[in-house]
Amino acid sequence: MMRAMLCAGQERQGFKMEKKQIDWSSLGFGYQQTDYRYVANYKNGAWEEGTLTRDANVVINECAGVLQYSQSCFEGLKAYTTEDGHIVTFRPDLNAQRMKDSCEWLEMPVYPVDKWVEAVKMTVKANEAWVAPYGSGATLYIRPYMFGSNAVIGVKPADEYQFRILTTPVGPYFKGGVKPITIRISDFDRAAPHGTGHIKAGLNYAMSLHAIMDAHRNGFDENLYLDPATRTKIEETGGANVLLVKKDGTLVVPKSGSILPSITRRSLVYIAQEILGMKVEEREVLFDEVRKGEFAECGLCGTAAVISPVARIYDHGTTYEFPDGKDDIGPVMKKLYDTLTGIQMGRLEAPEGWICVID
Repeated sequence: MMRAMLCAGQERQGFKMEKKQIDWSSLGFGYQQTDYRYVANYKNGAWEEGTLTRDANVVINECAGVLQYSQSCFEGLKAYTTEDGHIVTFRPDLNAQRMKDSCEWLEMPVYPVDKWVEAVKMTVKANEAWVAPYGSGATLYIRPYMFGSNAVIGVKPADEYQFRILTTPVGPYFKGGVKPITIRISDFDRAAPHGTGHIKAGLNYAMSLHAIMDAHRNGFDENLYLDPATRTKIEETGGANVLLVKKDGTLVVPKSGSILPSITRRSLVYIAQEILGMKVEEREVLFDEVRKGEFAECGLCGTAAVISPVARIYDHGTTYEFPDGKDDIGPVMKKLYDTLTGIQMGRLEAPEGWICVID
C-alpha cells in the first residue's frame, strides 16, 4: 500500500474515537474550534515542557513583541483519513524544518524538529474525532505557529515566546471542484530583495492583504508578483507557488531567493521527475515567456488547494490565456494533482518517509 514513517512516540490504540456529528461535505475553508491545542512556552533561555490544553484563548501582555513588531511565523499542513482507515499527515518533518528556518531568520528560538513533529502528532491524536472520514472531501487543517509573547517596547527580539498548534476541520478549498482561475500582474511587491520572502513570516501575509483585496475588488482571483528588483521574472502569488507547463510537456518551476519553498511544490517536482518521468526545469522564468505563448498550462500549488489551475493572466490591459487550461484543469496539472492526492489519501504508494501515520 503506502510506505510510511511512524511518528515519534506513536502508540497503537485498540479503539477509535467517535467522529463528531458534522456535515463534512458542506464544510468550507474556515475556522471551527476543536477540543485540544498544543502550547509550549520559551522562558529564561529554554523551552518548557509542552502540553495539550482545552483553552483556545491566548493571553499576552499589551506590549507583547508580536503585537508591537509582528515577530511571528507559522506553518500549515493537514491530517487525512486514508483509504485503509489510517489517520496520517504529509511530510511534517519538512514543515518543521521550514519553521526552523523562519525562526532563525526572525531571531526566534527554534522548537526542536523532532519535538515539533511529535507535538503535531499529539495534537491530531487528541482531536481524532475531528478528522474527516475518507472520501468526504474534508481534512483536518493543522496550524503550528510561534510568536514573541513578553513586553517589548524597544525594537529588538522578544525574550519569551509561545509555540502553539491549533487544528480545524476544513472542506475542499474549491467548492464544486477545481476550476481555472484568473490572476493579474500586481503593481505591488510581495517581498523585498534579500528580505523575508523565503520564510513563512506572518508579516509577509499582512503585506499582501491590501493587494489581494484590491485584486478581488477588480474581479481577479489572485495576484501574480514579479521579482521586485527588475519586475521581469515570475515569482509567486500571495499564498502559492507557480507551476508552468511548456507545450512539449516540460514542467517549469520559477526559481528565486525570495520565493517561499513550498512543500507541495517540492513534492510535485519529485512526482513529475521520479514517478511520471517528466522533464523538469527549475529556473528563473521571464514573464516575456508567457507573453510569447510558450506555456500550455499554469497552476498555483500549496497545502490548501494542492493545485489551482490558472486559465489566464491579466497584464495591464492584455490577457494571456493558457490553451490547455482555460476551461478545465489541464492534462499535466491533473496528472500531478491526482498523483499527489492519491499518495496523500493512501490510494497510491508513497515515496519513503512521505506519509506519517498517526493512527
